[in-house]
Amino acid sequence: MAAPALHLCRRHLLGAAGGLLLASAAPGLAEAQAPPRKGGTLRLAAPFNPSSLDPVTGGAGSDHMVLYPIFDTLVDFEPGTLAPRPGLATAWDYPDPKTLVLTLRPGVRFHDGTPMDSAAVKANLDRARTDDRSSVKGDIQSLASVEVLAPDRVALHLSRPDTALPLILADRAGMMSSPQGFARGRAYDREPVGTGPFKFKRWADNDVVELMRNDDYWNRDLPHLDGITFRIITDLNTGLRSVIAGENHGAYRLNPQQKLVADRMGAKVVVSSTPTIADYHLVFNYRRAPLNDVRVRRAINYAVDRDAFNKAALLGLGVPAQTMLPPGYWAHDESLNNFYTHDPDRARALLREAGHASGVDIQFFGNADQASQQRHEIIIEQLRQVGIRARLTAGSNADMYQRFMIQQEGDMIMTLWTGRPDPALPFLLVYGENGFNNAGKVPPPPEMVAAQAEAQSATDQAGRKRAFAKLERLALEHALSCELAFVPGIEVFSPEVRNYTPNLLGKPKFGDVFLAA
Repeated sequence: MAAPALHLCRRHLLGAAGGLLLASAAPGLAEAQAPPRKGGTLRLAAPFNPSSLDPVTGGAGSDHMVLYPIFDTLVDFEPGTLAPRPGLATAWDYPDPKTLVLTLRPGVRFHDGTPMDSAAVKANLDRARTDDRSSVKGDIQSLASVEVLAPDRVALHLSRPDTALPLILADRAGMMSSPQGFARGRAYDREPVGTGPFKFKRWADNDVVELMRNDDYWNRDLPHLDGITFRIITDLNTGLRSVIAGENHGAYRLNPQQKLVADRMGAKVVVSSTPTIADYHLVFNYRRAPLNDVRVRRAINYAVDRDAFNKAALLGLGVPAQTMLPPGYWAHDESLNNFYTHDPDRARALLREAGHASGVDIQFFGNADQASQQRHEIIIEQLRQVGIRARLTAGSNADMYQRFMIQQEGDMIMTLWTGRPDPALPFLLVYGENGFNNAGKVPPPPEMVAAQAEAQSATDQAGRKRAFAKLERLALEHALSCELAFVPGIEVFSPEVRNYTPNLLGKPKFGDVFLAA
């Protein structure tokens, strides 16, 4: 007799994303004070130039803020809990452990007029898992094939059970592009065509990205705005000043230093500051010496004073980190909160054991803006005290990512890991063999591969939590990265910005925003 089918529906997954509830946004942002007003262009100070506007080929987490208005995802998420909710797929179901069936929203069209149907979903997912330039292959490793069942139903056949997949499809892999659009190849990096509330207008590198209203959006209540303009301003202080001066309506991904300034502005601006699962971390290329030696990687983890970093770089507003899952988050093992303490003597002993009694040199990559430089200097000094000489190479976010992750230059880079809707993704993308943040593409230890599979196959939260505890401990034991501190999501807006809701990822979405008269 056949085994009973596993029916893990959307409602069964809601509990798996709970915990670490998001605090409310500042008054006047999350709750509309007046009926939504149509019209106006939202002007935003964006701290990064995009790496690409093709969700499949880009890699920087900072791209999401520009991608979200252009691209709907197959599955969406609740901003305060990251629980899954309908997106382009209105329902999903596992008729058996290795099949996920999506029911699609009817009547949706891409910005170029082509239908967003099951054939388009198949074309998108096939491209995401097979294209040579795809940066999301690691996200959907479990996806073996895609079958069109009907114009509004598609079956995802898996090589192994994967209960994380619905929320994986709430990220880049689930952002649906027009097949006619991505057929243009590399040109599509700069000419995106999605189904979102806004259509692409133009992108001038390191200057501006302009979006315009999608009049044919499937949600007839949206968008409220005529357009969104992302003005690229890499200096955060300048970005904040542009909001205070009325040149822009908002600035996002700000640091605590800018929050202190904004707090003194009174009614001129509205400040939103909420917890996130985003953290600063040091990513290693452990294919090459000296970081191919676990003792050197552990020495870095013991050399770093996370409390001092939080106080100096984040003014104490962050939370010291051990793994990519924060304290209080449902998937985190609280027993690991002090796995690596600040222990310079132990760091020096590990370096001597690794044959570096006179110290060791590493090439350290990072962003060139003033705040990033401060963070780098804190880490460089902490490492210097144990004999690790970190030589800094700094540049733009996109350039540093390209050189470190793609060209495999350098030994270590500091990045802001912005998290993903499902906690399985950080481990896949940072430590997985095909993960785009695994610079050396080194396969993780076999026991970590097993724990990853367990985290993505368990059908209940307790089972997933046990698997994540194994993943966290193994990442720490092998010192595969060095987590520093979780950051608050800080955005500053002019008072006329309404209906903004922050999310736990710390990646703002602006599709619901309107401008008060």
